[in-house]
Amino acid sequence: MRRIVWVAVAVLLAGCAIQPSGVTRGGEAPTGVAPGVTLYFVDAHGQLRPQLRRTGRLGTVSEALALLLSGPGTSGLRTEIAPSATPRTVVTTTPDTIRLMMPLTIDDVTELGIHQIVCTALGVHVQSGGSRNTKVRVRFTLPTPESGERRTCPLIG
Repeated sequence: MRRIVWVAVAVLLAGCAIQPSGVTRGGEAPTGVAPGVTLYFVDAHGQLRPQLRRTGRLGTVSEALALLLSGPGTSGLRTEIAPSATPRTVVTTTPDTIRLMMPLTIDDVTELGIHQIVCTALGVHVQSGGSRNTKVRVRFTLPTPESGERRTCPLIG
């Protein structure tokens, strides 16, 4: 029994010789945890502005775009996207591209409205842990030609 006590004392004393380490840098902040989703609308000066929509969770790109299509609410911001009776967007993601099929025509959206769509989709993607280098391709499902242009958000990246 004495031997066990001496071993325990030796272990405790040996632990006292350990020096504390300095501060170590961690990696990127965790992603995916959010009180809601960030949507992008337009202010009085014609600039994109993020608006947190408190949903209790981040959600998916498709859910965020449905919220975007529902409009800015009473925020004092505006949208450059015409109202849509069908806010469902089809989202397909590959390693470097997010493809969106919007329930609109090209005439329903201004260039700034396209930026609203791209920034909202890319914002959810990045906050979910996706790459900031991902591009977004927007296609309009109502009869119009596809622009085919791969885009990025001017506010992200």
